[in-house]
Amino acid sequence: MTELEKGPQGRRRGRGARERILGASRQLFGDQGINRTGMDQLCAVAEVSKRTAYQHFTTKDELVAEYLRRFDPDVMSAVFDRTDLTPRERLLAAFELPASGTQELTPMCPYIAAAVELHDPQHPASQYARDYKQAIAARLAETAREAGATHPEQLGEQLALLLDGAAARTRVLNTESFPTAAAIAAVLIDNAIPTTAQR
Repeated sequence: MTELEKGPQGRRRGRGARERILGASRQLFGDQGINRTGMDQLCAVAEVSKRTAYQHFTTKDELVAEYLRRFDPDVMSAVFDRTDLTPRERLLAAFELPASGTQELTPMCPYIAAAVELHDPQHPASQYARDYKQAIAARLAETAREAGATHPEQLGEQLALLLDGAAARTRVLNTESFPTAAAIAAVLIDNAIPTTAQR
């Protein structure tokens, strides 16, 4: 028989508390930020007791790090693992982000938002954000190498910087910056890849 637990209003809930906690963290951290979200509010939205929350995540810091891991665990696999595109096309596809479906064009990049809000480079979430951003640059560099770029690491860093800049500018100005970034990316890519290597 499935073990049941009681939520904050005394209602009995089935398993799945961990996913509800992570769902609530995604909603609340995205809407109001990490520091402004307390565990009491998070537990109320997730409909779990604080005891249950701390059974799944021993600290809020651990929860914040897991919240970030859930955003893109495979590092843009929907772009970089596509076999129907050439390496050059995959580099450009990184700038074709899906619409957020909200009033705002795009939410703040959760990795940048966490690093800025937490102020602590040793915080588990700050470390994960740094690892993620390095992984994006590495995947861009790897794809640039496949495309025949003369200096793939340099191109990977340039494109990663362009992606972050487009995301931040889109968020701050609430105006779409990715088409402009994609046009700049195309110039960088074409300048970095010898004509004979372009496929």
